[in-house]
Amino acid sequence: MINKTVANAEEAVKDVFSNAVLMFGGFGLSGIPENSIKALLKKDLKGLTCISNNAGVDDFGIGLMLQKRMVKKMISSYVGENAEFERQLLSGELEVELIPQGTLAERVRAGGAGIPAFFTPAGVGTEVAEGKEIREFDGKLYLLERWLKADFAFVKAWKGDTAGNLIFKGTARNFNPMMAAAGKITIAEVEELLPAGELNPNEIHTPGIYVQRIFQGKDYEKRIEQRTVRK
Repeated sequence: MINKTVANAEEAVKDVFSNAVLMFGGFGLSGIPENSIKALLKKDLKGLTCISNNAGVDDFGIGLMLQKRMVKKMISSYVGENAEFERQLLSGELEVELIPQGTLAERVRAGGAGIPAFFTPAGVGTEVAEGKEIREFDGKLYLLERWLKADFAFVKAWKGDTAGNLIFKGTARNFNPMMAAAGKITIAEVEELLPAGELNPNEIHTPGIYVQRIFQGKDYEKRIEQRTVRK
């Protein structure tokens, strides 16, 4: 049995290089690869292109990478919780490609499935459509969107095994499974790492064939972006 376990986050990210394209799974601050991001912050990296649904917050997640000026370009669908992101965007320091959320998900899924492009109605007649091919199908206009792939994909799972099989929990299933398939090298951190064969095959969301490295994560913070309580 192939064992894909590495000792820790630092070992997992050791060959990540400047100007690489990186994917980060999760939704908001749920299911983001916290340990991998912390390990990346210790490296002297520049010019990164980051593909993520959102850009974290100022003091957590990808927001920390923005603070350190590691990121050249963000490809995202929602960036509203990050003041530093906004500042870098408005000052021209950061390239940004904003994508409708469903289109972002499908472009990543297409990258993992080996589908180079597809047509979607989302964005027709808006700035999203600028420079893209538009074609009519059954009387409706659609625009051509290309796949997204990455040099490294970072995902966070609830449970995993030493063969790289992964189970996600709740909201963490947003973007993590499809990004795991779209990275040349996929690095998974898990809350619970089990021996191969311990997971129920019927419950596995991402097969180990998509994962190259896996490690047991630690010190997860489980942050909440906007805490709302009843008065």
